[in-house]
Amino acid sequence: MSSIEEGGAAEQPSPAFTSPVDLPAPRKAGPLLAELVRLGTVVRLNNPSLWDAVTTAILRQVVSAKQALRKHRAFYGAYGRTVATAVGDLPLVPSPETVLGLSDDGFASVGTKFNRRALRAAAEAYLDRGDYWSALGPESLMKELVGVRGIGPWTASAAAADFTGDFSVYPHGDLAVRTWAQKAAPGLELPQTEAEFEALWRRWAPARPQLHALTLFTLTWGNNDLNGRRGHPSDL
Repeated sequence: MSSIEEGGAAEQPSPAFTSPVDLPAPRKAGPLLAELVRLGTVVRLNNPSLWDAVTTAILRQVVSAKQALRKHRAFYGAYGRTVATAVGDLPLVPSPETVLGLSDDGFASVGTKFNRRALRAAAEAYLDRGDYWSALGPESLMKELVGVRGIGPWTASAAAADFTGDFSVYPHGDLAVRTWAQKAAPGLELPQTEAEFEALWRRWAPARPQLHALTLFTLTWGNNDLNGRRGHPSDL
């Protein structure tokens, strides 16, 4: 879990727009930063649904980004309500009540059997305390979420970042961050372990807004790469 304490408004990252000027400028990170600044200003709207943020983070546990995307689409498509949008039908997150009503076979049929216990525990907890959680800041929210069975520090941090928009609390040693950083700057020698990578990341970005920007830009770069839209800012 992030060790950053909740600070005053001046220390908080921008809620939606993050400019390249917010990125840190360590010389050793030059090849990565040169690639990230090409994105321009990154616009990311916070996830308006804490339940969706928690569900998404649980479905991302252990697996790669591509595997998580497949699981997410299958789970939402099978059990979520679908709404029509200008870009096509959009399946929404299955409600906590729907999750609690699913059998083991129901989870297994869409490739989410591994996540069933965590999703059930999260659904029960969300129905009980979701309104309270939604009013919390990122650090307090993370502390609440790790009290739920099946939600560890990684999942709590990812969900809190998604919901609050503060990526200074994201799990910076995450495989996605490490993968996209290395892919964006293949010439850099980056640590391979989570702990060593996170320590380097924090040295590169010692201020909270810098840590937010470096992480968000790297994940946005990877999201563009994953979806074949290199070089264009995208919401994450």
